[in-house]
Amino acid sequence: MKNQWIEFLYGRVIVKVSGKGLERFLNVLTRNGLHIWNVKRHGTETITFKIRVQDALKIRKFARKSDCKISFLQREGAPFLLKRLWKNSGFMLGAAAFIFIIFLLSNMIWGIEIKGAKPATEYQIRKELDKMGVKIGKVQFFVANVEGIQRKLTNNIGALTWVGVELKGTTYHLQVVEKNEPKKPEQFSPQNLIAKKKAIIVKMFVESGQKVVDIHDHVEKGQLLVSGAFGQEDNPELTAAKGEVWGETWYKSHVELPLVTKFKVYNGKQQQKHFLLLGNLEVPIWGFGKPEFKHYETEKNVHNIRFLKWELPISYVNKTIREREVYERSYSTSEAEKMALELAKKQIKSSLDEDAKIKDEKILHKAMENGKVILDIHFKIIENIAVGQPISKETPDDRKINDH
Repeated sequence: MKNQWIEFLYGRVIVKVSGKGLERFLNVLTRNGLHIWNVKRHGTETITFKIRVQDALKIRKFARKSDCKISFLQREGAPFLLKRLWKNSGFMLGAAAFIFIIFLLSNMIWGIEIKGAKPATEYQIRKELDKMGVKIGKVQFFVANVEGIQRKLTNNIGALTWVGVELKGTTYHLQVVEKNEPKKPEQFSPQNLIAKKKAIIVKMFVESGQKVVDIHDHVEKGQLLVSGAFGQEDNPELTAAKGEVWGETWYKSHVELPLVTKFKVYNGKQQQKHFLLLGNLEVPIWGFGKPEFKHYETEKNVHNIRFLKWELPISYVNKTIREREVYERSYSTSEAEKMALELAKKQIKSSLDEDAKIKDEKILHKAMENGKVILDIHFKIIENIAVGQPISKETPDDRKINDH
């Protein structure tokens, strides 16, 4: 089998020999080192056999010294196959170019459909997609995968609550859920305003209703601030109490901050590698060898390859290898205290309404343990403490029944 492949690579010729003394002629060829095989007799004065191309050039001089006539019937092997291919190279190149163009068009972006977004939000999404290179006419291999597109859109567009990205054939389908912040409906039903937490009143603005507390009053959680009932006690007139009652409230925060912290950061150096994925086998096509970096992280993007409407059992894989460094940040004790205080402020603000303000802070306890600064902090906050509480409507007859 091995010899057959070697003969195929070098080329071989089928030779027809006619005449007398065929056996004597074959013996002459063999003695002179010409390799022949597949010898077949056709009648009494004709045989055929196979011989190497390089030996076929030598066979004529031996035929002249004999009574035999030779002719070459067929040429086989790689050299002759390549010659035939070269003659038909125009056709072959055209067919290859046609298949390549179909393959390329099957893996390009030909459509982007966005559903569930308002016109302004859709404009923002398309603008962001352009920045990422997701546009009509771009090859899918050179854009982020659907998970990466979804993540970037959610992070970069504040109006989105969620966006689903799906690639169907050559079209990206985006399903958008926007952040709905409906205006709070006006409260037409009767209500009181009560305190949502313990506080000291510092400022009041009553739009409707009758206030029952004043500035500097100390109120408890659930205490009535503005009443929606006024007039005669037996038959009060009910309304929706509206307004803002600002109070001084108190919070405690516990923060621990290490003096030395280690971070893993990218230094900007990166390396690209490209593969074809066949099942679980990755065949490298560009970017060979091991990564040049000692410490690194790898981001992997897999793109399925399509041909017309069929998804092929082969994928294109792009790996981005980013070098990372370990950065150590150190604080002095005083710096750590300042950073811990700022951290505590951010934690407090994240739990308050946007219009709440920090009036004052006081460190209740400070300690240093296990390389950490530990702070217990008391905050004074100015915030709106008024919340609505519905008033049930009762007729005079209902009250008489309740009294009995």
